[in-house]
Order: sequence, then C-alpha cells, then structure tokens
Amino acid sequence: MQLTDLKFQPGVDKQDSPYAAGDDRRYTDSEFVRFHYGKPERWKGWEYLPNPNETIIGVVRDTHSWISLNGTRYLALGTDRKLYIYSEGSVHDVTPIRETASLTNPFETTSGGAGVTVTDANHGAIAGDFVTFTDGSTNNVVDGLEFNNEFEITTVIDANEYTITFPSNATGSTAAGGGSVTANYQINVGPTTSTYGYGWGVATWGLSTWGTPRATSSITIQGRNWSLDNFGEDLVATVLDGGTYKWDTSSGLTVRAVSLGATAPVASRFNLVSADTRHLFLWGTCTTDVTDEAFQDDLFFRWADRESLTVFAPTAENEAGSLRIADGSRIVGAVRSTGQILVWTDTSLHGVQFVGTPYTFGQRQLGANCGLIAQHAAIDVNGRAYWMGDDAFYMYDGVVKKMPCSVEDYVYDDLSFTNKNDIACGVNPEFNEIQWYYPSASATQLDRVVVYNYLENTWYTTTLGRTTYLANYTYENTIATEYNASLTANATTSTGVSDTPIGVTAGASYIYSHEVGNNQADGTAISASLTSGAIEIADGDNFMSVSKFVPDFTNLSKELTITMTLEDYPQSTTSQTTTGNVSSTTQKINVRGRGRSVKLNFATDVVDETNWRLGSMKVQLRPDGRR
Repeated sequence: MQLTDLKFQPGVDKQDSPYAAGDDRRYTDSEFVRFHYGKPERWKGWEYLPNPNETIIGVVRDTHSWISLNGTRYLALGTDRKLYIYSEGSVHDVTPIRETASLTNPFETTSGGAGVTVTDANHGAIAGDFVTFTDGSTNNVVDGLEFNNEFEITTVIDANEYTITFPSNATGSTAAGGGSVTANYQINVGPTTSTYGYGWGVATWGLSTWGTPRATSSITIQGRNWSLDNFGEDLVATVLDGGTYKWDTSSGLTVRAVSLGATAPVASRFNLVSADTRHLFLWGTCTTDVTDEAFQDDLFFRWADRESLTVFAPTAENEAGSLRIADGSRIVGAVRSTGQILVWTDTSLHGVQFVGTPYTFGQRQLGANCGLIAQHAAIDVNGRAYWMGDDAFYMYDGVVKKMPCSVEDYVYDDLSFTNKNDIACGVNPEFNEIQWYYPSASATQLDRVVVYNYLENTWYTTTLGRTTYLANYTYENTIATEYNASLTANATTSTGVSDTPIGVTAGASYIYSHEVGNNQADGTAISASLTSGAIEIADGDNFMSVSKFVPDFTNLSKELTITMTLEDYPQSTTSQTTTGNVSSTTQKINVRGRGRSVKLNFATDVVDETNWRLGSMKVQLRPDGRR
C-alpha cells in the first residue's frame, strides 16, 4: 500500500479551527519548537549568566551591550530599582546617587528589635529606596548593629524619618546614635509593574460624589522603565519620565552613573543617540524650562549639540534644537533605521532625519493608525522596522504595512492591557527571529512570547517569561532576563563578596545566556511539543484506515513521543488515539485506526534532548468501510 506524505507547512496557525488549519497542512500549537528553513525544530537551552543562581535586584526593563575602546565587553541592565553593569563575569551596581546628606546621630534603636528609625530632614525617600551610610563614630556600630552598609528603606514615617531593618536585633536602646554620618541616597525606585491608578481624580467627571475615591479606573500607572544607549564608549541611561545619566567607561566599574547636570532636562521618556551625527535625543521631554518637570511634554523632543551631552539650549552657533510631534498623545518609542530615526507615538509613525543647518533635524509623518504598544516593542532589522501595535503587528520598509499574522487573535484576545507597557522584543539573528514577550490577560509580568521569522514569514508562540531579550552582537549568545517576585537578589562583586543591601525585600531577576546547551538553566528538561491541525485523509463520506506511521527526524538523541488522533467529524466527541515512542533508529510505528482525519502531536520532556528537527513524515492509508 502506498505511503502518503503529510507535507506540513511551516508556522503555527491559531486563526482557524483545527480542521481549517489541517486543510492547509498547518500546525496549530507549539511549545519551544521553532521553524527554521521550513521545518520545525526544538529550541536550544539556556544557562545562567554570570554564575549559577545569581540574581540582581528588581525586574529588568532594558538591556544594552557594547565593547569599549580597549576591547572590554559590557552589559548594562536597568531594573525598577537599580542600574547595573555586568562585565567579565561580575555584576556591579552603578545606580546614580540622588542626594548626599551629612547627619548627626541619626539612628534610633530599640533593644531586641531589628528595626531602626533614621532621622533626616527632607530626605525625599520613598519605601524601597536604597541608602548607603559611611563614616560615623566607632566604625558606626550602635548597640551591636553596624551601619556602614547599604540598606533598603523599609517604611517612610514622614518627610523627616524613615526605617531600615537589620537581620539581627539591637542589643540595647539608643535614642540618637551614630555620630557624624554621611548618607548617600540612590535615585527613587519605580513601580515593579504597571497598574491601574485608583483614588481621587482618576475617573470621568460626575461619575460619583465629590471627595469619594474611585474603585475603578482607566488610568494606567506605568512601571519603571529605562532606555540605554552608547555615546561613544560611555553609557547614557534615562529613567522613564525621569532624569538622564552617564556612566563613564574609563572611570571604572566602582564609579556610579552621574546626572548630565543642570543644563539637561530633568524629565524625559527615553533617550536615543543618532549614531551617524552623534546627537543625543531626549524624547517626551521638557519644553521651556528644562529644570522643571512640570514642563514635560510627552510629544516634545530635544537633541543636544553635536558631540555634547549637556548643551540643549539652541543658539546660532550650535546644532541643538527641538521639535514637537502633532499626531498622538505621547511618544512611545524610537529606533535607529537606515538614514533616519523612526519614532512612534501611540497612534502614528514618524521619521526624523538630519537636514543640516540651520534646522539640523526635520520630521515627517510616515503612517497613521499604526502606533506602538510599548517602549521596547519595536526593532529594526536590516533597514526594516517591525513593531507590535495595540491591535496588530506592523512593518515599515518605506511603506507602513499591517503584517498578516497567523496567531494574531490568540495574542490579542488574551493580552493584559494593564501591563502592555512592559512588552519587550528582541532579535535572534541565528534563527532570523523577532521575539515579542508579552503578558497574558491574567498575568502581571511577561509570561508569553510570540515569534516571527522575518525571512520565512512564519509565526509561532511559546509560554515563557522574559522581561528583556538582547541579540548576540556583543556576546556569543543572545541574553535574556527573567523576573521572580519571590526571589531575593544575591549578586556578588568581582571579589566574590555579596553585594546585596541589608533588608532587601523579595523580587529579583536572573540573567540568562540563550541558545546554549539543551536544558533549562537549572538543568531540568525543556518540555517541547508540536501539534498539527486535523488533516483530512478521506473524501466525502468515505473513511480511511491508518496502519503505519513512518517518522523522519534529524538530530534526535533520545526518545520523542508521537500521539496520533483519528476522528470521524470536526465536532466528534470520540476519537481513536495511538501513542508511540520514536528514537533515532525507529523505522515505523504500527497503527490501527480509522477515520476521516488525523491529528499528530510530537512531545519531548527529557534532560539533554538535542534540538531535534522534523523531516518528511508519512502514513500508510487504505480505504475502509463505514463500519
């Protein structure tokens, strides 16, 4: 009897029913299975970077890698609570200092208690901020507690007092101790995730009575975000709706990032450096008074003078300037592209180009009704831009185009629009993939990924939580980060000493090197699976009998389970299921079943399974009767 080639098409189709997808020989579901050169293959694994189980404080919202002039590789990571630099196997905290205060006897201890009250007039801190104490009398030890350390601020009592918490209790009580102490406050932390804003002034006019806090809201408070870029070999870092900072590579890893100074805007949405002209752009920034955040305009952007990070005031003798975008309510994101910077608002796409003196830069609108869903949801690959909008995926190659997507409804029908601002994308050049990590409707963090192969025009989805994804342009492999709210950070310095502040609360991120090995970072198996649509094997009112399945795999090192399901009708409540295990030496699987259609499922869940690849699979069919 003749063997029939099933001839599956690449990609996953979640737009159609299993039978409709089967008509086109499409797959309907995948987990950790990608499509490469037209065939499905299992994902590779990932490993911890830099060391096993080492984590950093907070949820990472942006990563950026580069190589200095002396050849040293750097990786910057901005979290909701810190700014880090990873280099040569160790992590370094370079979070900027907001304020330095000189205090006298600021510590109040209670015998048998771990909490300490700190007095500092107009400290400006919020709960979760970090402060480092130095100096002090007798090594700054009060009642057995050593204060010359970094602490997380536990609670804020008022504008002049806050508390910190030790892991051990005080041996005595002191109302005011410590002597002359220096307190270095890091910049205020931000929200871990985006949330709805409740309370006063967040609902429509007249919805309820005056003075009543609202229990519902359409206003989203965005989580802390960063934008990281290079100005030469130095790092430029901007906090969402906050200040912009510079980390000087030549100063070394023990030196923190510092503010650009009083001439730079105090509030901007994000930054981007024009690589060919070396202008620093600040988007969604201050208008007439750069020193007052009240003048921040979400559609206004500035650029500094050429080769400068501080000269933003335009004159007849420099190239500093500013423009305002008219379409939209806020600038959301921007990427460098061929010959221009592409800038998205929440509703439109614009191009910013160098036009020379006296205007320096000009802008033009490139598309409408094609806004960007999140700051890090757009990417440029070889002169083409791809992005995720509020309702669809788009590309720009000279013309804005809505991309046909075979998983679009699956993504957008189960998307958390509260947390959409956290969506992050990255490119995997090895497999020609753009990966968008997004939150499902019930999630508060990014827990799924939708992937587009830009050379083969195929889509698939996987359940995986990553908050950033960085291409392997600087490091050998792609780099991604994962947040776990129940973890406590335990990063170490280059000397192997713990760099975790005292009293730090839960919430930390892993750094991973992807496309390495065959397992998850903790050594457990990757559960990979692939499901096909219902392929009709009989016409009209006929039935077919299936007696043999012939597998075709490459690079299969262990066993893979194949489940074959035969059905009579699309809405059948009963079916015939056959399961068999396949190894690299399996020639065939004997099957006994009958039906009008057949669905296949391939699954592996074993340690050290290689990235197997499916080939051309065949079944042996013969006509069968109705009984």
